Amino acid sequence: MILSDSSFGTHPTVDLGCGTLCTFNYDSVISSLVAVLITLGLGFWIRSKLKSGEPGRVQAVFEWGYNQLRSLIRANVSDDALFIIPLALTLFLFILVANWLELLPLAIFPILHGANADLNQTLAMALIVIGVVQWYSVRVLGWRGYFRRFTKPFEMPLAFRIGFMPFNILEEVVKPVTLSLRLFGNIFAGAVMIALIAGFGMLALPGVGTVGGTVLGTILLSIWKAFDVIFIGFIQAFIFMLLTVIYFGMAREGLEHEHH
Repeated sequence: MILSDSSFGTHPTVDLGCGTLCTFNYDSVISSLVAVLITLGLGFWIRSKLKSGEPGRVQAVFEWGYNQLRSLIRANVSDDALFIIPLALTLFLFILVANWLELLPLAIFPILHGANADLNQTLAMALIVIGVVQWYSVRVLGWRGYFRRFTKPFEMPLAFRIGFMPFNILEEVVKPVTLSLRLFGNIFAGAVMIALIAGFGMLALPGVGTVGGTVLGTILLSIWKAFDVIFIGFIQAFIFMLLTVIYFGMAREGLEHEHH
């Protein structure tokens, strides 16, 4: 087993000696495992707060979010597609926790970082989502309807629809790429900004010296983390969940034409 350090923007790796498939970004693996454990803990904690009768604050917030997601799925997919709820909620909670790991101070937890700042992490989630979407499309449309979906727009003559097939196939292929890059790019950019702002602590500012630089860096870092990690981290988790629901809705395209 070989450990290798990393420069800024890359990840330290561990090589088990069998090539690329056995080389891991161990900081991302550890961060992901921590996020998984926290997500499971939060899930069981929320479950312990659910009860009949008058709901508490945790249950009220959970039921509000659940109802909003259920309405979103019914409006964009179908009434019989509520199986998406546990998948979407799990993705949202896990991504949120993984993003918020960036709040931990680097000096105390040097190995932990926002797990979604690694493209391997976001691409794995995107591939799982798109894989389930393809299964759902086949289940709803059948194999004939599934392949027919790549000939949209259905209102056009057949010759034109055949010409659109490469574009429709390309659109489906790039979905996991765009889904993963959107999350990765935003979280990685936030991590870069955190590193740059933290560098203020090493500057000797005119009139105040390194102490002033440290104070300024700490203030700016706190403000940026509050905005980027908490707010943007939440928004990105919501967008990933929202796009997941939208992709399930797109998987039903052509169903009304099949019925006619």
